[in-house]
Amino acid sequence: MRAHALARANGRTSGALVAGVGALVGFVVLAVTVGRVESVGLTRMEPARPVQSLALRVEDAADGSIALREAGEGALVATVRPGEDNFIRATLRGFAQGRLRAGLSREVPFTLTRFDDGALRLDDPLTGRSVDLGAFGPSNFGAFARLMPAREPCPAAGSCPNALSPAESVLGVAR
Repeated sequence: MRAHALARANGRTSGALVAGVGALVGFVVLAVTVGRVESVGLTRMEPARPVQSLALRVEDAADGSIALREAGEGALVATVRPGEDNFIRATLRGFAQGRLRAGLSREVPFTLTRFDDGALRLDDPLTGRSVDLGAFGPSNFGAFARLMPAREPCPAAGSCPNALSPAESVLGVAR
């Protein structure tokens, strides 16, 4: 058998082959580094701003329905009867069970937030759990969207009366 002349010479790997492989690896590392540093091929989007927030308190009723109330004034937002809006019921039950397992209070409201890109997110400020409601499809998204009717878009950044300040959105504080 005859070994390839470039690959082996007298049982040893050719220096030209090693140099070529080293140069190729070096080029790939350099190309990836430059691409990452310069963001070549990456798309960056501005993070969505919260424009509307609703603090929701959940109350169980004797007939199996749940009342969703605005936490500040106690105004009834919606009543979810047994067999209706099962996505709302299951999502809130999951959040409540998370609190129960952690031994946390039921009194602190959940926060439903609408963003300037139309997204909705449900947050539990006690457990830190957060759910992007758009991930569950349009009908499930719509179930929560009905709880918070869209308001007029904010004309400019910082001028929306129902928008959360950056500190409020980070801390999970709701109005």
